[in-house]
Amino acid sequence: MSLEGSVCRLRAVEPCDTDTMYVWENDVEVWRASDTSTPFSRCSIERFVEEQQRCDIYSTRQLRLIIETFDGAAVGAVDIFDFDPCNLRAGIGILVYDRERRGRGYAADALRVAEDYARDVLHLHSLWCNVGADNAPSLALFGKAGYSRVGVKRDWMLTAEGFADEIMLQKLL
Repeated sequence: MSLEGSVCRLRAVEPCDTDTMYVWENDVEVWRASDTSTPFSRCSIERFVEEQQRCDIYSTRQLRLIIETFDGAAVGAVDIFDFDPCNLRAGIGILVYDRERRGRGYAADALRVAEDYARDVLHLHSLWCNVGADNAPSLALFGKAGYSRVGVKRDWMLTAEGFADEIMLQKLL
């Protein structure tokens, strides 16, 4: 199975991604979307990369795939997490970090490729995600990809503006 889409490909995390991931994971502007509240050390990123190299999704219950352009630029990541091989489901998250490449189809293409992988290789029955109610681009992305709203967590996230809802979405594969 190819992990190539029409505008990008997904690939395994490599040691050379450590510096890039260190920047992504420590950008406070994306912390809310990733449910992060503390910085990551370079050492913890290096351990994560090593674990991704050594272990498979069945042992770690998570997998990060780098979104890469066809010219080799890493522009973001897809995370498959809370992998449940018994119930054939997992969470999915996506980040196109390179702001200049947002809105150019990388996220939609990467999501489709990740869904194909989840269905055809992992044999998952469903994928789910949680998106802040005010995150219109992500809600549009997942909505266009066929994810259904299955619930709302009221006042779930504390933001600078006060509490915000989080939307639960799911797609049967």
